[in-house]
Amino acid sequence: MRNAGLPTIDEAAAEPSAPRQDFLKAMGRAATSVAVVATEGPAGCFGVTVSAFASVSADPPIILVCINRRSPVVAAIGINGSMTINILASGQSAIADVFAGRSRHQKLFDFSCAEWASGERPGARHLIDAAASLHAVITSVQEVETHALILGRVTATRPSATEPLIYSQSRYGRPVFHLADEISA
Repeated sequence: MRNAGLPTIDEAAAEPSAPRQDFLKAMGRAATSVAVVATEGPAGCFGVTVSAFASVSADPPIILVCINRRSPVVAAIGINGSMTINILASGQSAIADVFAGRSRHQKLFDFSCAEWASGERPGARHLIDAAASLHAVITSVQEVETHALILGRVTATRPSATEPLIYSQSRYGRPVFHLADEISA
């Protein structure tokens, strides 16, 4: 379905893109939660650190995850048919580094870096002590340029009261909350 007045993908591609470095610098100013997307099943057990994930709908609960399409995690999610988005707690930056391939001590996809539990659903791989975990069955995978946009219907959640890990300007941090009165002042 085409929205009136919006360019097609081909028309938009004809417009010049912002320089890559400028785009990365601008996006680095965003503060995002950090998650490890894990999958387990016939294709094996894989996980990858992401900051590009979002709620799409609450009725029914749908979540979106963006992963570089060259990652073996994308193929494994497609074959396994499910994924678990483990939103990391503020003290779990070392886990983020393992699944981002930046750990000096452990290999990529090394699940021994933390405690995991299998969920009630097949293929669920929940991180113990995560800020939250959401298990989803895959409903759609769409390749867009360098990334795969993966949509899943959330079938189980494990929220906690733990602060989430955030990432901005190439650094990990934790949220700082202010009273509404202080924000408006």
